[in-house]
Amino acid sequence: MTNPATATRPTASGFELPDLPYPPDALEPHMSAETFSYHHDKHHQKYVDTLNGLISGTNLEGKSLEEIIAASKGDTDKAKLFNQAAQVWNHTFFWHSMSPTGGGKPDGPIADAIYRDFGSYDEFALAFKDVAAGQFGSGWAWLVADENDKLSVMNTHDADLPMAHGKRAILTLDVWEHAYYLDYQNKRPDYIASYLDHLVNWKFANANFGQAS
Repeated sequence: MTNPATATRPTASGFELPDLPYPPDALEPHMSAETFSYHHDKHHQKYVDTLNGLISGTNLEGKSLEEIIAASKGDTDKAKLFNQAAQVWNHTFFWHSMSPTGGGKPDGPIADAIYRDFGSYDEFALAFKDVAAGQFGSGWAWLVADENDKLSVMNTHDADLPMAHGKRAILTLDVWEHAYYLDYQNKRPDYIASYLDHLVNWKFANANFGQAS
């Protein structure tokens, strides 16, 4: 499976907001269509629009998201560009990290790797919940693989993402407040539990785990 966050290069008119991989009400009651109306249709759209404005007329016009992220990471003069490109990538990856038929324990190669590197699914789930709940302020919780396919969990602040740290993203959970506040208010732990129990897309995780790093 090609990574959906980076599969499509920009068109002649720039990047476009990618469609959700399911109808906006498909994740109810765990994530509402109202949340998607703000999160996908407004927040994600704004990142796309701002990114297009920043690259217009520059040598990054026509480059992929990964190329733009690589060219701007760690450069304080390009921090705004990095943030917009990374957030376009992160959000697209997040939509695919969920499924209407998701949740629960994984199977396939990712299940074997979780057992190998965490000891059990329950230990993984505990580690992921701790990272996601412990993220102070805005950011993301990730299941990642290193160059040797060893799994770990990590958090990133704001728009930061694993590829900027030499890691391969397997799954992510958005823990910016706008991702969950309409449905869960300030109960972030409930949101995290709902993601793991009902939404997490292990088919997508297996596809990402099988990609060359």
